[in-house]
Amino acid sequence: MASRRKGRILAFQALYSWEATKPPVSQLLDFQWLDDDKRQSLDEAVSAFARFLISGTIESIEEVDSTIKKHLRNWDFSRLNRVDLAVLRMSVYALIHQDDVPASIVIDEAVDISKEFGTDDSYRFVNGVLDAVRKSLGASGSAG
Repeated sequence: MASRRKGRILAFQALYSWEATKPPVSQLLDFQWLDDDKRQSLDEAVSAFARFLISGTIESIEEVDSTIKKHLRNWDFSRLNRVDLAVLRMSVYALIHQDDVPASIVIDEAVDISKEFGTDDSYRFVNGVLDAVRKSLGASGSAG
């Protein structure tokens, strides 16, 4: 679903910005960090889904970060690069709170975003952490 992919990318970008500069959440939800043309051309379904992920992730940030920390193997949370952290936060939030989306889709989307925006190894790292989270939540991850 193209609009969901775009919404996830927007949410990822907003969460990246939030981690880097801690702007007011209202600025993130209004997409004030986008240039005017992009902001005005945003599809309502895309922006609504992005807002859902952004606000939910930030409201649940302690639970989300705690879940990420529990599933890091031989890695310190403070050493996570911002791209990986933003993708993980958004995706862990979705795994915990979005029952209507199969875990496999959340993880596949996270891997794709990591490949596009992260380092060469980001997608493997993100996949490993999210798969461990999925298993701990007992989510089947099967599409359908």
